[in-house]
Amino acid sequence: MATAASRKSVMTLFCSPTCAYSHRARFVLHEKGIAADVEYVDPQQPPEDLLELNPYGSTPTMVDRDLVLYDSRIIMEYLDERFPHPPLHPMDPVSRARARMLVHRIEQDWYSLLDEIEKSADKKATRPKKMLRESLIAATPVFAAKPFFLSEEFSLVDCTLGPLLWRLPSLGIDLPKQAEVIKNYAVRLFERDGFQASLSDQEREFGVGAELLTA
Repeated sequence: MATAASRKSVMTLFCSPTCAYSHRARFVLHEKGIAADVEYVDPQQPPEDLLELNPYGSTPTMVDRDLVLYDSRIIMEYLDERFPHPPLHPMDPVSRARARMLVHRIEQDWYSLLDEIEKSADKKATRPKKMLRESLIAATPVFAAKPFFLSEEFSLVDCTLGPLLWRLPSLGIDLPKQAEVIKNYAVRLFERDGFQASLSDQEREFGVGAELLTA
């Protein structure tokens, strides 16, 4: 019997249309100019195809021939290694390890708060919103250090940060004047062709709020 993976003739990325983890995988996909099918699914009601591929039914899930991946960071790194140009990770082992640590810190410090906000029964989610806002403001000198996040070159670290920053206004998180460098950094990411191409229709609606961030 053919498996769901073997039935896919082209690379396929199953995505939530609103999840930041799915968004960052799509960001990498479009930055690399990779030809792939993007299938939007409801993660609350995953289709049978997805459940056959991924026992957790989680998104993003990527199928490349017989390979199935369902962790956004693994998907991002796989795409960068499978399609090496343009490279989105440093070439030397030390710099690559440092970049991986940055992604880990972003996930632990900021994505964890984003998850808490989005999963909160209290839509105001005052505590995690306040913590995320204050933590970002405290990192203003880091955003100011280089054109991209602690780097002269655009990288997977920026692909991780872009979707999070895009969501701030829709979550009711504003950045003050003192965080202007973060807003400028966000604009550099949002204006990239790869970022614009990565947006789902639902995420484009966040753009109404994103105008507040970039104003």
